[in-house]
Amino acid sequence: METGIVQSVNVGRGRDAEWANPLGRTAIDKRAVDGGVTVRALGLDGDEQVDTDHHGGPDQAVYAYAREELDLWQQRLGRPLRDGVFGENLTTRGVEVSRALIGERWRIGTVLLEVVLPRTPCSVFRNWMAEKGWVRRFTDEARTGAYLRVLEEGELRAGDPVTVEHRPGHGIDLTAAFRATRDRDADLLRRVLDIPGRSHKWDTAAHQVERQLARNH
Repeated sequence: METGIVQSVNVGRGRDAEWANPLGRTAIDKRAVDGGVTVRALGLDGDEQVDTDHHGGPDQAVYAYAREELDLWQQRLGRPLRDGVFGENLTTRGVEVSRALIGERWRIGTVLLEVVLPRTPCSVFRNWMAEKGWVRRFTDEARTGAYLRVLEEGELRAGDPVTVEHRPGHGIDLTAAFRATRDRDADLLRRVLDIPGRSHKWDTAAHQVERQLARNH
């Protein structure tokens, strides 16, 4: 099922930045590139992930964000937001990225991607955006975008259609799962743990919620 297109493919290299704690270096500033880009198990050729303790790896190889949600943030913030400004590798149009189901699979070009995780805003993202209360605002909106796992390496480019090849039946999308961690919804997180092939990061999130709830009783 074709749902939309890739509007922009964005990559970035690390650069020094005093505000990019704790490493003093970041690659959040992604810029659009022309032509085909090879996507491998750990990300896009020409792209760099600096803070590998919190970003990157197979479960966060590619980050996608919807142009429609960037447009909404443009209105809220009162300033232009170009493709790639959220550090996303793929800026889509016509795809409800934050409402994608965990385990959903997208074919883009010759690449097969799997929806794995929502974005949790970090201090580098906060400092990069330089907006008051940014982490709270982003968290409250829960327009998270999607971290994607590369199931089949290949090539993609701007203008490629996004085709959903598989949509699981559990009905749990990224926004709902993200809100479950925020709202300490242990029941929903237990359902997430039943999803085959889930990221181990969901186990960590569920255990944290369980511990928080236990302390409050």
